Amino acid sequence: MQPKAKRRIVLVAEFSIHPIGMGTSVGRYVKAAVRVMSRIPGLTFDVTPMSSVLEAETIGTILEAVEVSHRILRSMGAKRISSSLRIDERLDKRRKMSDKTRGPENKIAALFFRGLSLVEAVLGEVFRFRA
Repeated sequence: MQPKAKRRIVLVAEFSIHPIGMGTSVGRYVKAAVRVMSRIPGLTFDVTPMSSVLEAETIGTILEAVEVSHRILRSMGAKRISSSLRIDERLDKRRKMSDKTRGPENKIAALFFRGLSLVEAVLGEVFRFRA
């Protein structure tokens, strides 16, 4: 039996970056930012359609991701860059970014496997959270 991996205290951040005035398609800029962030030791991230979710053990690593992303967009000719950063630093509990989504996914899956359709399962969770 493998020993259970030790969870560490991490910061989870949501980061998005947008060059302004560079046209409507910004995919090449996002790809460049992702490429430079992938070289940062200790940084894990997931790219979503609207932003990236970053995970690191130090705030410096998160801020480095922001800095290198701005730097690469400037080097590509962006004259104005807008970015957004939200950081969740929880010090009382060891966890990872996947823990933040695992709970709702498991609850929806349990409802689904009890015979509810996926739509009924999701709507049940949405309305439960609003109550």
